[in-house]
Amino acid sequence: MRRLLVSVRGPAEALEAASGGAAIADVEFPASALGTPYPLNIRAVRDRLRLEGHRNVRVSTNIGENQPVRATACQAALGVATAGTDLVKFGLAGLDLADATYLGRSIVRTVRRWYPRKKLYPAVFADDAMSKVFDPVRDGSKLVTAIQADGLLIDTYDKNAGKSVLDYLSIKDIGSVVRSLHRHGAEAWLAGSLTAEQMPSLWEAGIDVICIRQAACESSETSARFGRVRAKLVRQLVATIPSQSTRAR
Repeated sequence: MRRLLVSVRGPAEALEAASGGAAIADVEFPASALGTPYPLNIRAVRDRLRLEGHRNVRVSTNIGENQPVRATACQAALGVATAGTDLVKFGLAGLDLADATYLGRSIVRTVRRWYPRKKLYPAVFADDAMSKVFDPVRDGSKLVTAIQADGLLIDTYDKNAGKSVLDYLSIKDIGSVVRSLHRHGAEAWLAGSLTAEQMPSLWEAGIDVICIRQAACESSETSARFGRVRAKLVRQLVATIPSQSTRAR
């Protein structure tokens, strides 16, 4: 099932995302690629969604783009799972396939020891500098299979470069990753400054989850990533999903 993920800064934005039809409220602080949040904010988002009747909206979050120490990465993943997230993303920036596999396997094993129903997604990056170390197209499915994760998130690392993930990967590349992941029963997630106009071709390529923040925010004088999520914008993005376009209008 194709789903829209909207990154939110707190409970108020989470309600806007849910009211607009987002399936996943992703708790983050949008100052970096993934934007690691405060644990109590994760709990506050989860509690508010439940209180307002949005029990079907899943909560996701992350433990950051870089994991310099294996033990603390495992602790962080276990911590956000305890804080109330359903879906845990963990960035593996700067690691080659061998090192990403070693660390990723440890993170997945740790969280599943305490929370077997939580889902885990390594995040890798399409920027030129990052893909020289870990090529998402070539290595993404290999990583997911080796660590027994639930899927793969491909994102951009440098949010100040003014580039979309589609500046680094073609639709053909993305389709190749999707097919490889799906053959192994894993999901394909995509992020990286995507717009509503780009989304139809990505759904057609088979992406399971498109991750959005900027396109769901009203304009801001400082930064689009620090604008406010609005339900009406989320609704427009949900309308691009083929199976839901008629329902969302």
